[in-house]
Amino acid sequence: MSDGKGLRIVRLANFVTPASGGLRTALRELGAGYQAAGHEAVLVVPGERVSDEQTRQGRVITLPGPTIPGTGGYRVLTDRRRLTRLLDCLAPDRLEVSDRTTLRWTGEWARRVRVPAVMVSHESADAVLRTWGVPDGFAQGAADRLNLRTARAYSRIVCTTEWAAREFVRIGARNVVRAPLGVDLGHFHPSHHDAALRDHHRGEAAVLLAMCSRLSPEKRPGRALDALAELRRRGVSAALVVAGDGPLRPRLEARAHAEGLPAVFLGHVAERAGLAAIQASADVVLAPGPAETFGLAALEALACGSPVVVSALSALPDIVGAAGDTAADNGTAFADAVERVLARSEPLRRAAARARAERYGWPAAVASFLTAHEASTEGVRCADGGRVPAAALPAATAVSEHRAIGGVR
Repeated sequence: MSDGKGLRIVRLANFVTPASGGLRTALRELGAGYQAAGHEAVLVVPGERVSDEQTRQGRVITLPGPTIPGTGGYRVLTDRRRLTRLLDCLAPDRLEVSDRTTLRWTGEWARRVRVPAVMVSHESADAVLRTWGVPDGFAQGAADRLNLRTARAYSRIVCTTEWAAREFVRIGARNVVRAPLGVDLGHFHPSHHDAALRDHHRGEAAVLLAMCSRLSPEKRPGRALDALAELRRRGVSAALVVAGDGPLRPRLEARAHAEGLPAVFLGHVAERAGLAAIQASADVVLAPGPAETFGLAALEALACGSPVVVSALSALPDIVGAAGDTAADNGTAFADAVERVLARSEPLRRAAARARAERYGWPAAVASFLTAHEASTEGVRCADGGRVPAAALPAATAVSEHRAIGGVR
């Protein structure tokens, strides 16, 4: 234990780069929250070279990891011996893992040294396999086998939405808890609306659409161009601004150019203020990914006062609610949903978006994750300085003991 009160919570994650989005944001905010609550947060991620630094989110250790071809720079921790030695040296009180495939073996390490370990399910294995074109029956079978091994390896599985938990409930896992993520409501705010920026990106168009997403196959970024093309075919004067990078960017840019679509690709937007300005200045933000288990970018757009059209196949309909709209996985459906949103009064739709986001502050998310770790939430405070209400803390999907490894019926 790090001291007489706090716990040392060691977190492991793959697929994190300086230009990555949701996972990097979640790791940063949760780590900072753990630190503020009096715990010691240590994050281990792959990188080009070894580094070890103290940050706002706690200690961040980088170990060399190879790049995965075709992913736009994602790296993974592959040296098990080196990582095992580091874990032995760090002597965590709790282990939190954010990669359910290549790092699943760490659950066995935690069992051996009797450290309670949590796996955070940031994606649906079932949904990801489907986005890769795996037939439904094979996708479900493969996901069930992966999830059975995961549920047996860890003390608890943390899912950020009920949608994400369903594939574990389906296999009878009894060690699943739900803990939502959050949004920085102070930083992502309607006040970032920038009329000059909006005019710059929309050009002569009347409507500005935005998409903030990694440009990779599982995110379905092409649906945004599909929707833009369909809207313009219907006579809707619309333009699109895209914040994000990834392996599909050259293909998407080439398509927009070939079809004469008014789409601007900004690449990775590093400055959060710049990203918030884009989200706050758009009329509608698109989130077409069908495998999203929470969707931080969509929540950030809502916090900025912009309604979001999301994939009906993802977890996002429950997050967005009436503050946006849902669409089937095709451009026509997304265009229909955009038109339905635009038909609403602008002041009302922007107010509804902000109000929806205000349900998801980071203090409640931090408290939920700490509760899943059976760690003290005493130091977690809301923006007004008050304690996080008990109703915001996670409930087990099915009853289990935290240290009961292998909670599958």
